[in-house]
Amino acid sequence: MSAPPLPSRPGLLLVDDDPLIVDTLAIVLGSRFDVVSAGSHDAALQCLDSLPQPPAIALVDLGLPPVPHEPTEGYRLVTSLLVRQPSLKVVVLSGQDAEAAGRHARALGAVEFVAKPVRPSELLRILGDLASASDAESASRPADRGAGAGPLDALIGESAPIAGLKTQIRLCADSPFPVLIEGESGSGKEIAAAALHALSRRQARAYLALNCAAISPSLVEPTLFGFAKGAFTGAVGAKAGYFEEAQDGTLFLDEIGELPLELQAKLLRVLENGEYNRVGETQPRKSRARIIAATNRDLRAESRAGAFRPDLYHRLSVFTIRVPPLRDLGDDKLALFEHFARIYAAAAGVPPVALDAEARRLWLEYPFPGNVRELRNIVIRLVAKHHGGNVAVCDLETELDSGSSIVPAPAGGSGGLEATAQAELERGEPFVLDARLALWERAYVTAAMKLAGGNVSKAARLLGINRTTLYSRMAALDREG
Repeated sequence: MSAPPLPSRPGLLLVDDDPLIVDTLAIVLGSRFDVVSAGSHDAALQCLDSLPQPPAIALVDLGLPPVPHEPTEGYRLVTSLLVRQPSLKVVVLSGQDAEAAGRHARALGAVEFVAKPVRPSELLRILGDLASASDAESASRPADRGAGAGPLDALIGESAPIAGLKTQIRLCADSPFPVLIEGESGSGKEIAAAALHALSRRQARAYLALNCAAISPSLVEPTLFGFAKGAFTGAVGAKAGYFEEAQDGTLFLDEIGELPLELQAKLLRVLENGEYNRVGETQPRKSRARIIAATNRDLRAESRAGAFRPDLYHRLSVFTIRVPPLRDLGDDKLALFEHFARIYAAAAGVPPVALDAEARRLWLEYPFPGNVRELRNIVIRLVAKHHGGNVAVCDLETELDSGSSIVPAPAGGSGGLEATAQAELERGEPFVLDARLALWERAYVTAAMKLAGGNVSKAARLLGINRTTLYSRMAALDREG
């Protein structure tokens, strides 16, 4: 009689360029996790792409090559990891300035910041709590809603925008036509897509999801359409793609705006007549899958600018659903706090946490630029630090992104910035406002492009503007020299 299989352990991606630190942490953390390691941004992404199962947690050092004494490359990796795997819990481990680095890393989507040096036992506890939180999230998806509840109950809240979203989903769920889901990063577009499938007559059939931003452009076509044996180097056998495996179920294409232009024509062909070809084959195949696409960009504007095919945009947007940002949801922010606090407290086996009156006010006023993903990460930290008690406003302020402060400026102007401007003008030196504004614009664009590793789409998201707008700004700056 064979022994029962051992329970699987959560995976952990460890990214640090110091071999001694990697070896030490791998020994310490290996008692709880299946650890894989990498020493740079690109090596980490290659490692993530090669794993048969995605890890639950990534532990990232900010100081990575080629400039290990600055946090830039670490910040870039946090963004890249979450683009590839939005559910990944990223923990930053760094000796950089703890307060500034921690706030920025959390604003990018990291769930926790751990300053060096840290006791191995403390690090193991933090990561273990996060692994338990991941398990709780997975377990709560079907069970937390209760018997008789439907897929729309995964959309927490009773505000008018959420009620409108649920109505939109009900109206177009059972249609055979494509749906385009629009919304900011972290707002819950994937939950809306899953609800569309679950409420359709296809609910018992396949539901496949592909993040178009998570794979190399050269791999998108064989991933979507499959390939024949010998179609390219490494194609040792034929393989079906997502369209084929979805059969007559649902195919969810997340971050559709990242699809290369040359592949947009092939996707359009599938939407028009259901035909596609495996890479390396001439015989067309037929797809009966329903397409749901999602984007955090303005595809209408991008189609006008030539960055996205207008005919594909019109095909995808037969039905368009807009997922509202968290800042528009009012008291739903408190409902989400209670929802996640209940899940994570139960997972950690600790008493619940609550917000006191002033903290509740601040919670409702905070704009949550990272939407539900940011809110979830903040709740995880609050449960870990304040379980069994009330969170005061001073405790909450340390968890919020200071760049999104809702505290009004002092009376009479915008504080220190206005004082600096006044002092400069009082010196009577030659000053041209347009030149000064252009200098600031160039600095922010350059900084965003560095943080995004040259990816214009990511840089545009950091700056809060459309990708085509950023292209125009960069071209204007180049002309100005």
